Amino acid sequence: MALRAVTLDAAGTLVAVAEPVGETYARTAGRHGLRISPAKAEAGFRRAFAVAPPLAFPGASPSRLDAHERAWWYTIVRQALGATARGPAFDACFEELYAHYATAAAWRVLPGVHGVLANLRARGLRLAVVSNFDGRLGPLLDGLGLRPLVDAVIVSSRAGSAKPDPAIFGAALAALDVGAGETLHAGDEPLEDALGAHGAGLRAVLVGGRPSPRALPPGVALLGSLAELPALIDAETLA
Repeated sequence: MALRAVTLDAAGTLVAVAEPVGETYARTAGRHGLRISPAKAEAGFRRAFAVAPPLAFPGASPSRLDAHERAWWYTIVRQALGATARGPAFDACFEELYAHYATAAAWRVLPGVHGVLANLRARGLRLAVVSNFDGRLGPLLDGLGLRPLVDAVIVSSRAGSAKPDPAIFGAALAALDVGAGETLHAGDEPLEDALGAHGAGLRAVLVGGRPSPRALPPGVALLGSLAELPALIDAETLA
């Protein structure tokens, strides 16, 4: 079946944080009188993020989604900062961090991404970002110059489901008006992106060299970087 659309993960595939999270957390905490080392903040963030529930709120009232998103991240940041995260000082620290990560200054576009998206659009392909993220992503991508290069941005908190759930991929297919077999998903997470997309019936590529190809479902290609995607499409080796 001819390829008509490409969906792409955001963090780790299109964009990355401008500096390690632990450094940003520790510096911001320090401005509010909360002391924690960057290494400890980084480790705390990774632990908190690994055990957090999906960033999705099925059945939630649209008017409450902003509050749900903030509460989800409040828990992550509080756990990341540990014992120091208490009182009005922590609340002010959280507000600063939450606002910071909504700005383009907190992020960087990964090398070659603009060119790849422009290449895919020039082929007439429909493009969407599919990310386990919140409502800040669309404006953030706009600030980074990426939003005009895609047709839709689907975030888990607004879709009511998070990757690897097939439902979020279904939301992207509906937004692009394409079928699963006509669509390729590219992302850097083996479970959320490669296995999730494959399970939803999309073709899939894993970006970033993880894991061994033997650990991937049949037909899932492994790319060193997103810059390799146009050549892979040209080779017509996608299962």
